[in-house]
Amino acid sequence: MAEVHPTLMSSVPRLYEKMYARVLEKVAKDPPLRQKIFHWALGVGRQMFAHRVARTTPGLMLKLKHAVAEKLVFSKIKERTGGRLKLFVSGGAPLAKEIAEFFGAVGLLILEGYGLTETSPIISVNTPGAMRPGSVGKPVTRVEVKIAEDGEILTRGPHVMRGYFGKPEATAEAIDADGWFHTGDVGMLDAQGFLTITDRKKDIIVTSGGKNIAPQPIENLLKTNPIIAEVVMIGNKRHFPAALLVPNFENLERWAKQKGLAFENREELASKAEVVAFYEGVVR
Repeated sequence: MAEVHPTLMSSVPRLYEKMYARVLEKVAKDPPLRQKIFHWALGVGRQMFAHRVARTTPGLMLKLKHAVAEKLVFSKIKERTGGRLKLFVSGGAPLAKEIAEFFGAVGLLILEGYGLTETSPIISVNTPGAMRPGSVGKPVTRVEVKIAEDGEILTRGPHVMRGYFGKPEATAEAIDADGWFHTGDVGMLDAQGFLTITDRKKDIIVTSGGKNIAPQPIENLLKTNPIIAEVVMIGNKRHFPAALLVPNFENLERWAKQKGLAFENREELASKAEVVAFYEGVVR
């Protein structure tokens, strides 16, 4: 980004998660005064972004504060992206609401969209004039969306494929008699028409006690923590759900050295009681 100076950029959420974690890592190493300025600026940026999402006009005082925040903090973050970026587009996997709101606050807009290969490949997308962090935006022109009784997202329109080549049974299973394509995703539509994905239908965890749990919102929240690299929820037909965590070892090793923990390798580090307790605290 620093070399090419892009104006538009599309990526999967993992890139934005890593950028978010990197900014927080850097801030954590800054002197207390700089940290205080950063968090003040971020608070101002969140207020301005809330006005942008609601399409309302901020007051003069907030505009003045934002100009200062832009000069002291946000301009430096934008420089790391090449300094010309108008917006990011995110797709391919769910983007955590916290990530979208953070980038929106610093003035780097992330517009999340949604679709499948079978839908050519877009169903809905946030736009600069109609966005809601945490959602995948409104359906695009001529695209119909409805939510089935079991919560599955159905879509119909010229974007839907004609069928799976040479597989009539699979096609009939995916596209019903009324032309609705069954996405396999679970979600909801709000009163304004914004679509929110809650999970994959097949990924819903059902515990032995009959509780239905959508793992993606939990996984996305945990992945915003800079000491977690990857996470997966399990719990199907078990008494309770659990999260399997992969540490961000670079950050974990830095934390361990600050705490004076000696270790020969990463396996030994991950098994230490202090590290286990540290991660249990993060999960709680």
